[in-house]
Amino acid sequence: MSPTLVRHQLPHSGSMRCDDPPAPVRSRRTRDWAEIQERMLIPLYEAAYDRLGIGSGTRLLGLGCGSGLALLLAAGRGAQVSGVDADESRLELARERLTPEGRPEHTRLVSGGLEAAAPGDAAFNVITAFHPVGCVSTVEGLTASLSAAAGLAERGSAVVLGGWGPVERCATAGVLRVAQRLADPRGGCAGGAGLRPSGRDDLEELADRAGLRPDGSGRVACPFGYADPASAVRGLLSTGLFDAALAVTDERQVAKELAEALHPYQRADGTVWMPNVFRYLIARTR
Repeated sequence: MSPTLVRHQLPHSGSMRCDDPPAPVRSRRTRDWAEIQERMLIPLYEAAYDRLGIGSGTRLLGLGCGSGLALLLAAGRGAQVSGVDADESRLELARERLTPEGRPEHTRLVSGGLEAAAPGDAAFNVITAFHPVGCVSTVEGLTASLSAAAGLAERGSAVVLGGWGPVERCATAGVLRVAQRLADPRGGCAGGAGLRPSGRDDLEELADRAGLRPDGSGRVACPFGYADPASAVRGLLSTGLFDAALAVTDERQVAKELAEALHPYQRADGTVWMPNVFRYLIARTR
């Protein structure tokens, strides 16, 4: 099946937007995301795909697809996949992954809005939005995107929403508080999102706002493990969750405080291990 990549103004998979960093920095963080951080969410992707039976009959649209790992896993199961993201540097990497040996005949690249994502003679039957929800700005953007995407899907199609699990089961929550404190010492969201684990009903509320019908949920262990503290800092900075902090202070200071916050999770062999639980909700289009 041919994958399709579509550019659209959505929150990217790191779920926080602020002023774009210089191109070399953006490129480095994109590579760090793809090489270090993105794989941490594979258990979430696989659990949702297993539950839905993703396979050769699936026509999947990934909102906030980032550098395309979730799409690649779905395509490996035989699904036809399309991806949408606001971050062009991540989309470029997704194109590399989803275009075997650079042969364009194996993919169709479309530039434009969600309308251009329509899969031709058959509507989508699965939509995914795996990036964690957090503050209001992300919820509002996701609500509009989900509503628009639902219009491209068959009635009763599955929509997968992803988010952080309970705060007490997410070791990374404490580390993310560093980003929030640096970005906004008063305790707000500083124009970003994703700085806290999801509330118990956040995903259900998002589904309701988007006009979707909840149809089951699950929890998945997604530990964040790194070879060393330096890799952990690079991986976490690549998520976009620290962009607002980086906009108001320098990267050296953010990295320093992040490394200090990671110290409790460093093991005797130098590796860093943070147990986390993520949650997904299966909803249905009406």
